[in-house]
Amino acid sequence: MKKKKPLRVPVTQGLKDIYALDMRTAYQAASMGRFTVESFGRLAAAISVVRSALEQKQTRIEGAIETLDETIATLLAVRQRGDATDVWEITESERPSVMDGIDMAEQCIGTLDVALLAQTADMLLASVSASQAG
Repeated sequence: MKKKKPLRVPVTQGLKDIYALDMRTAYQAASMGRFTVESFGRLAAAISVVRSALEQKQTRIEGAIETLDETIATLLAVRQRGDATDVWEITESERPSVMDGIDMAEQCIGTLDVALLAQTADMLLASVSASQAG
């Protein structure tokens, strides 16, 4: 008996728009001096979900994971400063890295499927919750 291939539900334009809105709105807030821990969280979560989903899918998009890793490293520095000073900002020198990550995430999200994104988001949320509880 043939093994059935799982149903792949492609990411719709609406879902792409939601991710883009979360990332770009947070970036715009940072550029305008209105960056908050909440907008940071939305940006970091969107980038992390796309990056982790690409890794699970074993993407062949050249440079995608590396670009997103650089962005995540930049966001970790932003978080460390924000946690220490309660001032949330993306510095001028950090902005190109963050923008590259946003652009790459938007480019790659269409190669993923809805179930993979949802499962990845749930997995990352559970991981963060477990690390905060422990």
